[in-house]
Amino acid sequence: MSNSPTRYARVLAWLDQRIIRPFYTDRVRRLILQSFPFWIASILTGMVAVGYEKVFVWAEQVSFSWLARTPGLAFGLTPLAFGASWLLVQQWAPAARGSGIPQVMAGIELSNPGQHHRTAYLLSLRVAIVKVLSSVVLLLGGGVIGREGPTIQISAAIFRAINKLQPAGWPQLSRQIALVTGGAAGLAAAFNTPLGGIVFVVEELTQMHMARFRMAVFTAVIIAGLTAQTFLGPYLYLGFPKIIPVSGWGQLLVLLVALGCGLAGAVFAKTLLWLGRYRQRFTSLAAQAGWVLGCGLLLGGLAYWVGSEGVGTGKPIINRLLFQNEGNTPWYLFPVRFAGMVLSYSSGGAGGVFATSLSAGAILGDGICQVFHVAVADRNLLILVAMVSFLTGVVRSPFTAAILVLEMTDRHSAIFQLLISGLLAQGVASLVDPHSLYEHLKAGFIRETGDLNRIPKPAPGLSADEKQPG
Repeated sequence: MSNSPTRYARVLAWLDQRIIRPFYTDRVRRLILQSFPFWIASILTGMVAVGYEKVFVWAEQVSFSWLARTPGLAFGLTPLAFGASWLLVQQWAPAARGSGIPQVMAGIELSNPGQHHRTAYLLSLRVAIVKVLSSVVLLLGGGVIGREGPTIQISAAIFRAINKLQPAGWPQLSRQIALVTGGAAGLAAAFNTPLGGIVFVVEELTQMHMARFRMAVFTAVIIAGLTAQTFLGPYLYLGFPKIIPVSGWGQLLVLLVALGCGLAGAVFAKTLLWLGRYRQRFTSLAAQAGWVLGCGLLLGGLAYWVGSEGVGTGKPIINRLLFQNEGNTPWYLFPVRFAGMVLSYSSGGAGGVFATSLSAGAILGDGICQVFHVAVADRNLLILVAMVSFLTGVVRSPFTAAILVLEMTDRHSAIFQLLISGLLAQGVASLVDPHSLYEHLKAGFIRETGDLNRIPKPAPGLSADEKQPG
């Protein structure tokens, strides 16, 4: 392992001398040399995203299987999974808990010289490994979580590791740009949404001028997406739902759905923050373990009552609503999924809220359609609007949400409705809280990394940059 950076440097030097320098001007050569390590990281990100997706699908199917076969196991397996997922994070990498996007945002803010030990706390490869293990364990037990936020943190960790390996004298982009680019590549590979990855960078991750890192971001998004497509094919995350244009009363209903779902998303985010503050009262390990097991037991009860639609990512629910909608979704599914998302996230394990927020929005949008007796054939547009609006209410990134749903479904005819819904949802959500969930959590992680006195000695075999708290 000690010779790996040296070998890597030799490979880069050989490529520069034999392939790049003879054929390109100094300006173009410098751009290529700066971007080349990111291309390697993008390929790795695409491969990891594909593997993570396959493991995630397997874990969700396993949870569906045992819940359908023996529902009573939910009262034992779900608390056990919650406890195991929390312990993995608690003992090996506390920064692996939750979504992962706030950690990337905090890492970008802390990526100045002299802060590398703090970004290591948030975005090391050790954190990435624990992230995968904890989220998969949580999902096996029926956790209501997604993999998209975690994929973004894992991707940023990969880009950071590759950036560290570059030899002295190599023309480098900053570590900040490495993390920004990694976040974009991770989202693009997770959802197969390259435009969404680019918009996500501009809207959520950074306020830097785009010209500083546009080539790195664009090429990383393309390479990570192409790598994922090599293994999964040119898939759409949600297929091609049929969309019927709306007018008159239908347009007013679009606005109503956007406002209602945006408000619901903001309330969900506020609930997570409130529970997070409440949980801080439990300082002893026993009290924290009791909280985690209690969350698992409550979700186990909901899973026993509702069945497989009460657990998992919610993607099968979205597909059912968009492609097999018979207008018979039970009224209680939304509050059950809402509670499941809150319990899963508040347990302290790893897991994201992107996919689950999209499914919650789809369910709520379908429920609004039932209340107003909207014909089944006319509901798909309103369901897509609800997905954009609920996600915007949570993360406050209306253009990212709209572009993600657009690319997931290839329904370009709905672009204006999706964009206006995101903006309306942003407006109503700001009345609940002017700051997004991720902004609040980012501030918490920055404070956490500042308290370095409580970080114990690293486990044997770890480099100084891989130190993590116990």
